[in-house]
Amino acid sequence: MARAGASYAERLRNHPEFKAYAALASVCVFWGTTYLAIRIALEAFSPAVLVSLRFWLAGLVMLGLVRALGHVLPRGRDLWSTALFGALILGGGNGALVYSERIIPSSLAALFITLSPFWFAAIEAAVPGGEPLRAPVLGGILCGFAGVALLIVPDLWQQGVSGSVWKGFLLLQCGSVSWVLGSVLQKRRAVQAHPFAVGAVQQLAAGIVFTVPALMETDARADWSSPQGVWAVVYLVTFGSIIGFSSYIYALEKLPVAMVSLYTYINPVVAAALGWLVYREPFGRVELAAMSVIFTGVWIVKRFSARR
Repeated sequence: MARAGASYAERLRNHPEFKAYAALASVCVFWGTTYLAIRIALEAFSPAVLVSLRFWLAGLVMLGLVRALGHVLPRGRDLWSTALFGALILGGGNGALVYSERIIPSSLAALFITLSPFWFAAIEAAVPGGEPLRAPVLGGILCGFAGVALLIVPDLWQQGVSGSVWKGFLLLQCGSVSWVLGSVLQKRRAVQAHPFAVGAVQQLAAGIVFTVPALMETDARADWSSPQGVWAVVYLVTFGSIIGFSSYIYALEKLPVAMVSLYTYINPVVAAALGWLVYREPFGRVELAAMSVIFTGVWIVKRFSARR
């Protein structure tokens, strides 16, 4: 049995896409835990300060590692395009997430981000050379938004326009569009640089973009006396940015976009479990039913998009 197990493990390691799938697995796990880490960090840091600080630190650390490992940074137009994609993916995507977690639970934020494959399909259809949206894909999108309605309508009924769920949903969809647009454009433009170098540039770009909002934020704060807040930032820098985002970039270059977006299934489950364990965030039958409907819609979109 030991020999058979060792033989299987050896075959697995020798698989041509083993590293890419391992990178995707780390994205699925680590990014699921960052929703909770963001909520903890927000108790000590204001949103723009948190985003800017996280990506400045991650970018500088990664830049040092790039130089130590002898990798070459993107140059010329590749440098500017890489920075732009980083601003879209991290600045727009993660920035919207951080701001949304001030008004809605982290588990709900993770569930709303699950809709990002819809934007993958829509933007892929909109860019030159993309395939038009077919009826089954549109049906899957409608199914997913029906699940969202299970969460938004009760809040609107009780709170009216002053409710926070619909605001968080819209904010996260704007962030998802920014994230997906950056991902699709990056997938279509091959950059002659190591994925770790690409990640370093993009982390720094996001940190630079959020420096101005951090300085202008009216309620800007950074409580360095909070051990939970500081450790949450360290966790976000290490596992969310350096390891998680580098793995995402690597998986995006080696695997199909639809395959990489599978992390959106797993992240909400991890986030919901941790949110309930630590903050007792509500996640009952309504939320579970909405998750099931949303996941069904996402599965339909993925299935018929994959055929293209």
